[in-house]
Amino acid sequence: MGADTKKLRNRIKSVDSTLHLTKAMGLVASSKIRRATEAMNKSRQYAEAFGSTIKALVACPECAKSPYMAQRGENRTRLIVIAGDRGLAGGYNANVFRTLRSCSDADVIAVGKRACDRFGGGYLSAEKFSCEEAMEISKKLCADFVNNEFDRLGILYTKYVSVLSQEAQIKWVLPLQREANVRENSVLFEPDELSILELAVTEYIAGMIVAAVRESFASEVAARRSAMDSAEKNAQQMIDELQLDYNRARQGAITQELTEIVAGYGT
Repeated sequence: MGADTKKLRNRIKSVDSTLHLTKAMGLVASSKIRRATEAMNKSRQYAEAFGSTIKALVACPECAKSPYMAQRGENRTRLIVIAGDRGLAGGYNANVFRTLRSCSDADVIAVGKRACDRFGGGYLSAEKFSCEEAMEISKKLCADFVNNEFDRLGILYTKYVSVLSQEAQIKWVLPLQREANVRENSVLFEPDELSILELAVTEYIAGMIVAAVRESFASEVAARRSAMDSAEKNAQQMIDELQLDYNRARQGAITQELTEIVAGYGT
């Protein structure tokens, strides 16, 4: 019986250590959520504002001549895959790689340590990913697309729906698409629409990349906090159950000792 109580005591200590770890990681994730969502919202606003300008340009007939609007099919795909820097975030990274199966033949540019570990190269940190790095990627991608080195460009990122919900998805960036039933706008572009579009595309794609990375990081932090909350609840429940088993074992040991003492007095 003594061996049982010792084993249970060791298990309680082990689970308690895990509980402290999950609490600490949950607190770190909670402290990052506000800053991550603020950065995400700013990047969203920038990307949406820039996107409305690109839509206005693409709606102009003259811009149909742009190489960035060349429709070449879907045979050669290039994907920017944004995964997490760390694990212990529930199904966050697994959902990214599961979504990638729909484009298994894609040429991948990795962002985030988990993506870099899987595909090699890339940009190790999603949390510290900079605008300069986004521009570096964008310039290379735009040059390669104009040189007909791939047919379409997408960004595989995780959309932040709420603290409890995040969705991995692909946003297609190139070629630029003219929306159906879009009227030509009355905005005047100088010197002309095509020239402005050619200059703006690199900045636009860089902004899209930054927005996707910021949103993915906010999703990662939220997913990690939810995962740590669940792990904390499970660990506490396990400790309670083990403590109950320990108390029963200890009570049984005491009862046995008393029985042996009483039996000894009776002889």
